[in-house]
Amino acid sequence: MSTLDAEQHGRDAELAELERFARYPSLADRVVVITGGASGIGASLVAHFCAQGASVAFIDLARAPAQQLCRDIRARGLPTPLALTADVRRIDALRAALARTEVELGPISVLVNNAANDRRMPSSQLSVQDWDDAIATNLRPHFFATQAVAPAMAANGGGSVINLGSVSAHTNFVDLAGYIASKAGIEGLTRTLARELGPAGIRVNCVIPGWIMTERQRGEVVTREVLATLDTAQSLQLRLTPADVARLVLWLAADDSRGATGQRWVIDAGWI
Repeated sequence: MSTLDAEQHGRDAELAELERFARYPSLADRVVVITGGASGIGASLVAHFCAQGASVAFIDLARAPAQQLCRDIRARGLPTPLALTADVRRIDALRAALARTEVELGPISVLVNNAANDRRMPSSQLSVQDWDDAIATNLRPHFFATQAVAPAMAANGGGSVINLGSVSAHTNFVDLAGYIASKAGIEGLTRTLARELGPAGIRVNCVIPGWIMTERQRGEVVTREVLATLDTAQSLQLRLTPADVARLVLWLAADDSRGATGQRWVIDAGWI
């Protein structure tokens, strides 16, 4: 089975079980934007918010997976999300996608900064361009997307921003210097934005996933040695999936978590 076919199979299984878990009435009709939403954790986030009845837009560079995700969600009888093609490294394009969302769907209430690239490279080989690209992909969009949506959120009485960090910033990973620096920076950014935006009723939180078994990870990264390491490192002997992350993000987006801001929420099966 190819990686693409495996991802399709996994998505079908995930969509089929959406009704098993909690529903959040406050998310119904709420406008939600997710960056990097066409595959992996992002695709799961899109599906879960659609299942809550939210008005969802997602931003991604990959057109074909984005279109397939929309078809899969529509086939389940769920609201079809708005798929927007943009490179989050280009802040003008990111701002334009967010502005289009507000025109087509209304004021944004929830922003999930998920887009990332964990390309591995030894630090000895990392060029200035590689470093800048890591920051431009994994950290800079989090700030500028939040900056762009904050005025409308404030005018609307508040909102929720959820930044995706990574367990890699707390463990012994190597060959990911730019990625890990970005993910560590997200935690600091979350704290300061929570303080700045709190008076406007905007909550800002950071979700730190452990090793999530996306189809890309299974096909390209995860080995028997990795699984053995997880069996030793994790307190819970299970394999985390994108849906595990999505269900935590739903809670942080909903009014159920209205008193939670400026925090790190770790979902790593007890690794760190």
